[in-house]
Amino acid sequence: MEITVESLETPALTKAQLADLLFDQIGLNKRESKDMVDAFFDLMIERLVQGEDVKLSGFGNFQIRIKAPRPGRNPRTGELIPIEARRVATFHASHKLKTQIQGLEPSQAAQGQE
Repeated sequence: MEITVESLETPALTKAQLADLLFDQIGLNKRESKDMVDAFFDLMIERLVQGEDVKLSGFGNFQIRIKAPRPGRNPRTGELIPIEARRVATFHASHKLKTQIQGLEPSQAAQGQE
């Protein structure tokens, strides 16, 4: 089943729009659609907070990375400011997603053609 998003009014896809797409194209009721989208993102957030990677086949990987402390500089004053160590979420798109974004057929991507 293919989900289309041509009717979106904004350039960004929102959680509310995802729920509406589940309602329109899958047939879930609006409450179930919203609950499913919320549960999906809550689970992703929970796993990332626990330090686990989230891998979505054909889409990409979300990972938590620990950035070391480093010296920073206030661009307005030039004053040196220490930047503390912190955890950040990173996303790496899968090869399949990158290929689809570039508009290449899988056979073209394998051959390195455009």
